[in-house]
Amino acid sequence: MRCYPSISEIPQAPDMAIILLGAKSSVTAVKELAEKGCKAAIVLASGFAELGEAGLELQQALLEARGTMRILGPNTIGLVNITDNIPLSASSALETGKIASGSVAIISQSGGIVGSLLSRSNAGGIGLSKLVATSNEADLDVADMVDYLVEDASTKIIVLYIEGLRSPEKFQKAAKRANLAGKPVIVFKIGRSEGGARSAASHTGAMAGEDRVYEQYFLQNRTIRAQTFADLVDLPVALGSQSIGSQVKKRALHGKRIAILTSSGGAGTLIADNLGMLGFQTPLPDEMTAQQLRNLDKNLPIDLGNNPIDVTLAGLKPDLLRQIIAILVDSPSYDAIVVVVGSSALAMPDLMADAIGSVNQTKPIFAYISPYAPELTKRFIQRGIAAFQSPEGCAKGLAALWQISHWPDLMPELTSQTYERVALGAQNYQGTLNESESKALFKKFYIPVAHEKVISSAADAVDFYRHAEQKGVLKILSADILHKTEVGGVAVGVSVSELSHSMALMKERVEKNTGKPITQFVIQEMETAELEMIVGVRKDILGMVLMVGAGGVRAEIDQDSAIYILPTEPFKTITREIILGMLESLKIWPLLQGFRGSSQLDIEALISVIQQVAILAAQFRDNLLEAEINPLFVRKQNEGVVAVDGVVILNP
Repeated sequence: MRCYPSISEIPQAPDMAIILLGAKSSVTAVKELAEKGCKAAIVLASGFAELGEAGLELQQALLEARGTMRILGPNTIGLVNITDNIPLSASSALETGKIASGSVAIISQSGGIVGSLLSRSNAGGIGLSKLVATSNEADLDVADMVDYLVEDASTKIIVLYIEGLRSPEKFQKAAKRANLAGKPVIVFKIGRSEGGARSAASHTGAMAGEDRVYEQYFLQNRTIRAQTFADLVDLPVALGSQSIGSQVKKRALHGKRIAILTSSGGAGTLIADNLGMLGFQTPLPDEMTAQQLRNLDKNLPIDLGNNPIDVTLAGLKPDLLRQIIAILVDSPSYDAIVVVVGSSALAMPDLMADAIGSVNQTKPIFAYISPYAPELTKRFIQRGIAAFQSPEGCAKGLAALWQISHWPDLMPELTSQTYERVALGAQNYQGTLNESESKALFKKFYIPVAHEKVISSAADAVDFYRHAEQKGVLKILSADILHKTEVGGVAVGVSVSELSHSMALMKERVEKNTGKPITQFVIQEMETAELEMIVGVRKDILGMVLMVGAGGVRAEIDQDSAIYILPTEPFKTITREIILGMLESLKIWPLLQGFRGSSQLDIEALISVIQQVAILAAQFRDNLLEAEINPLFVRKQNEGVVAVDGVVILNP
């Protein structure tokens, strides 16, 4: 091929360039290419942001050098357009001659994982359309690729392997477009454990974030989350990614009633067990379906008193097998059929495939290949039959199909509510607010707070106590100590006669435990509650996260909470329906409703406070780091709620 000694001597601007140079030389090449008018470049070199501060500076220089040119990488193995047979990679793992063309696109932030998924997909008979390693994502990222693939006619399923998201809002828009286009997005997100998150951060500098927030983020954006690496092969099969000529089968799963047709009792039970763990039912055939099966062949040894429906398939004619499957497909008792393919299929591999493939599949039909026979599984998939090598993969495939068939029910499109900005006065809120300052801010947002007074000595509390028998809650007041109970900074039931002594003891105890000076206290009216809850918001890389759950000192022990990522648009907040859904998901929801004869609690007052906290978060969205009410005392119906402690942390 014609070669040139330098970029400047190339006679015309190239459409794109693959740069196989060291890190510093790559920056120079990018600058020269940009000046030449090149549209895009793939930078393979490592030695950028994945190495830390020095590498980050070099990556910034790369970005500055590119001008308007788009960059994939650096630290990438490149991309392959399999549909049009265009390999833009120096990796032998991505040779197009070895890749079957199809409708699944794979986008990965790890180059090594692209090769791993490629080999697994090829072995499983899954045809691919595009392969991209985004790696450091100095410019183009996962969200850009999803956005592009929405318009790509050859791609029907988008598979992602990610460590974190650099542009959550951009990804949100791309995922919404994919959903509207009917293209499922399947994501495997690593970093669920502390070690995994640390490894992800060290690999490419991706912001890992809290895994639970990612779980909610994917759900709100109607993106299917793969729980295991194997799911990245099984789920595309389940969602109809296998091509049959130019046709791609798409079958919705309307319900959770599954018929299991098997010749192996053990294999059928494996499927039934895995389905049951994911919330599916395996009902017996209705009488009409059972009678139709009996009428097929009086000598057919078929057990209709069970599901799995056990049929001895040895010696069966394809016509008979086809009729059995067709009856189950037409049956009003079932929403999908799983056919267990036994060892006999090894000798007659086309018997079952022909029977399943020829049935009018108005409902999903999955095949579980019971013997370990990868080539047989591949053969089924290449013929357009969703086939799985494990019972877990089969069950999870059905769960994913049910999920995308029911997105509107699982995550309805609820219009955000608008709100008016709350007048805050001249006070400048910044840094960490102490408890009293935090509750004063809550009051401005119409959140009921307990009556209290800030004191430095017992004499300051004279007008707080209305009578000698009254008792109050004494607490230290410090913006530096957020968990007062843990350091001995809270005393309940303190009378006016005990106040001076209690303050002295508390001051000594807390200063000994923390080494921080205590000069102020809060004396607070004692409040009663039927239930203690926690309501808070926290800034995460994916957005502002609202949290509600069981509160008080048991908040971290019970771990009973629900989260929701708040709208990103200015002057938008969540609706009452969303908040109610969060509350209904809690284990303590029965206590709010009135459990075993107890009174119903003031759910409407609770919803109102949660919504006001969300409005506070929206108004302070540019500098709020965290705000929390814990505990929020919830009383009986029509008796309201009251915040008895809280904290607000803003950027300094």
